[in-house]
Amino acid sequence: MNDRTALVTGANKGIGKQIARLLAAEGLTVYVGSRDAGRGQQAVEEIGAGARPLVLDVRDPDGIVRAVAQVERLDVLVNNAGVSESLALPAETDVEEFRRTYETNVFGVVAVTNAFLPALRRSPRPRIVNISSGTASLTWSTNPNPQFTPGSGGAAAYRSSKAALNALTVLYAQTLAEDGFKVNALAPGLRATDLNPRAAAAGGDPAEAAQGAVRLALLPDDGPTGGFFSWDGTPVPW
Repeated sequence: MNDRTALVTGANKGIGKQIARLLAAEGLTVYVGSRDAGRGQQAVEEIGAGARPLVLDVRDPDGIVRAVAQVERLDVLVNNAGVSESLALPAETDVEEFRRTYETNVFGVVAVTNAFLPALRRSPRPRIVNISSGTASLTWSTNPNPQFTPGSGGAAAYRSSKAALNALTVLYAQTLAEDGFKVNALAPGLRATDLNPRAAAAGGDPAEAAQGAVRLALLPDDGPTGGFFSWDGTPVPW
């Protein structure tokens, strides 16, 4: 063990759980953020040494306050919690789906990040990793790219929310740079998770994506900030 501490939101399953597992394996004390206390505790038991349960719903302001009170210092924040309700086109997506998606994927990230900034400022090397999506890249969405066929316009609520998250990544990186923060976004690739039906049918290993997140979480002082990277470390265009 070392004296570094991390928080991963949405860490009771999927990519988040794998990120928590890998960070714990690096010797960090890892708070496993989970909306459900039972599922969070189960994940902690499966991860093993270094993992700590933390009930945290990124949509619940009072719950965020309670979670903050349990964390004195934080070295790494991984904003992983995210939702994707459908693969619908924008014209076929009702406004309420957009609102629900942004509530978790955008507003929840702002709420959690701002609430934990005091704890992060107590770290000599604070790191923030936002789990985004390659489908949020406007460049890839309109040009040939290595991950998906551009021009579909599907999953509009999810993809636009992650594009907004990318913008926030840049803005946080710019405003926190003088305090030693490194803030970056990760495109994890299509992974076999329950994010949506397409992801559930995929064969991609969540642990492979998690390795990219851990790389950004443990960046050295001369590492990048305000960047968007694929799971394998290659830059992704905005």
